Amino acid sequence: MTEEIRLQDVVEMRKPHPCGSKEWTVTRIGADIKLRCLKCGRVVMLDRVDFLRRRKRVLLQGPDAPEVSLGLSPRPADEGEQSDT
Repeated sequence: MTEEIRLQDVVEMRKPHPCGSKEWTVTRIGADIKLRCLKCGRVVMLDRVDFLRRRKRVLLQGPDAPEVSLGLSPRPADEGEQSDT
């Protein structure tokens, strides 16, 4: 299991939420990880260690690398996008 966390990852947790779903979307990363339940929409925050321990697997990886999600490197420009210069 990789320790990499990306924004918009869809992850399966080990235990189900009371609504019955085990699938969550990562909506914020940092010291704490913010998750939204895909079934009922409930939002929870877990510290990074708890999240990594409770996560079972990544079902769908987010589109941006973690460095881009955290703002450490610039977002790559889309090919169809034009600059303002």
